[in-house]
Amino acid sequence: MGIEAWFAITVVLVMLGFLSLTDIGPDTVLMGGVTLLLITGILTPEEALSGLANDGMVTVGVLYIVAAGLQQTGVTQIIVERLLGPSRSTVRAQLKMMIPTAIISNFTNNTPQVAIMIPAVKEWARRYNLRVSDLMMPLSYATIVGGMCTIIGTSPNLIVNGLVTSQAKMEPFRFFEPAWIGIPIAVIGLACIVPLMRLVPDRRPPTAEFESSREYTVEMIVEPNGSLVGKTLVEAGLRHFSGLYVAEIDRAGHVIPAVSSEEPLEADDRLVFVGGGEAVAELQKIKGLKPATDQIFRLDVPRSERLLIEAVVSPGCPIIGMSVRNGRFRSRYDAVVMAVARHGVRLPQNAADIVLRPGDVLLLEAHESFIEQQRNSRDFYLVSPIEDSSPPRHERAWLALTILGLMVAAATLELLSMIQAAMLAAGMMIMTGCVSGSEARRSIDTEVLLTIAAAIGLGTAMLKTGAADGIASSLAALAGSNPRLNLAAVYLLTLVLTEIISHAAAAVLVFPIAMSTAQTLGVSVAPFAMAVMMGASVAFATPFGYQTNMMVYGPGGYHFTDFLRVGIPLDIITASTAILIIPLIWPF
Repeated sequence: MGIEAWFAITVVLVMLGFLSLTDIGPDTVLMGGVTLLLITGILTPEEALSGLANDGMVTVGVLYIVAAGLQQTGVTQIIVERLLGPSRSTVRAQLKMMIPTAIISNFTNNTPQVAIMIPAVKEWARRYNLRVSDLMMPLSYATIVGGMCTIIGTSPNLIVNGLVTSQAKMEPFRFFEPAWIGIPIAVIGLACIVPLMRLVPDRRPPTAEFESSREYTVEMIVEPNGSLVGKTLVEAGLRHFSGLYVAEIDRAGHVIPAVSSEEPLEADDRLVFVGGGEAVAELQKIKGLKPATDQIFRLDVPRSERLLIEAVVSPGCPIIGMSVRNGRFRSRYDAVVMAVARHGVRLPQNAADIVLRPGDVLLLEAHESFIEQQRNSRDFYLVSPIEDSSPPRHERAWLALTILGLMVAAATLELLSMIQAAMLAAGMMIMTGCVSGSEARRSIDTEVLLTIAAAIGLGTAMLKTGAADGIASSLAALAGSNPRLNLAAVYLLTLVLTEIISHAAAAVLVFPIAMSTAQTLGVSVAPFAMAVMMGASVAFATPFGYQTNMMVYGPGGYHFTDFLRVGIPLDIITASTAILIIPLIWPF
């Protein structure tokens, strides 16, 4: 290897050090590495920026819009209720989520699957008071191990199967043939994920620590024909709802205080909730509940176009000393007061009867234009929206599900490429009103996209300088003439390169080495091809080795070392399983 290859390796090692030992964001670290390779001339501007036009990166970005459409129409709530449901322990929650996720990933691309599940899992965690960091990493890992059982389950499976026919001139693997090794790895992997997740400390996403500490009292009514009638508070997901609790139930004038977890809900029950603004926003997304104040339904703007806003009453507000009702707040500001907090403490009485004072914090429902109109007004201080607080468009849920089904079918049947199907689905979500343009823009996680783009640039540098090829040749040379040792070397080589660059690049790079090794030893290429397929599919130890790992990095609030804690043992366990079983199914 030349000086440029060693320099590229050094840059990667330094970045790994920064990711492991500091709290600097992965997008900043990786973009810094790409910039260093650019200014030293190792990468051209086109190569350094190639990740921004990469199909995989663009697909992930577009899928955020698809996921936003599912969230805004309440489909994520359907997933929470029907697929995930109540869960009272972390272990049970992890298994309940991972097993169906792993099965589904055999027949769908894991990238859109994770994009769809992330908002659903976040809502599930909030509703049942689960730690998001206990769920996001298992979500990614479950799609990885589950997708190994079929040819279409992961991208490396498809890539290697194509190389088997084009380069090795062999018959392609059958659709379910990888299941001989994929099922044992999936079973062992899923069983090990649960205990290994105990090594990850409680992590909080960056936004969690800024959530409002103010408590509001909000009343909601159980809709007579809604899905919550007859369910207990636990079954409805209202007992352990994070940041919110049920203070009492008003049932036809009879108040039930200290509500039992097993209390069944009845039609027209008036539930009194206490909690922060973010929790109230999540509460409004639950189908079967509606706000108790009829003022909500008298605003001219459709509910789907509104959001929750917090505003502090200033001394110059003209209705100071008047109640919300007598001050005609709705008519004056085209907004409805949902609740009021005073000095950080909730006010228990009906919001319409509260006499306003300077410094009161109002929780409002209004169109987003209220923010611009009142931000510099003398009536309010600190007017700020609560993110993702628009009420769901439940009436469009069937439409969003249809778009999702068409996207998955088009990509699975190869009628369209994944990026074509995703872009078409995102466009349909916007055009049909499942998600607005502003909501679509806010849904895109730029940190994830920049990290993926930078990782692609680094992979290009490793390939261009010969660093990846040099590492491959050195490791393969250590195996000697023993077929099993060579198989282990090929698998481990593929795995290491997958963790450093990407699964697709690792598969393409190592397959010729694997084929040449088999031919030199005079043995079948099939076990070596399967080793490349499995090694490129199973990457747990770094967030940027696999797109789904990177997608859950931010929502889970993880540090780079969290993936090392769980991923390295998983890599060792799954590698040992694969190296042991592959020669038994595909003999040398």
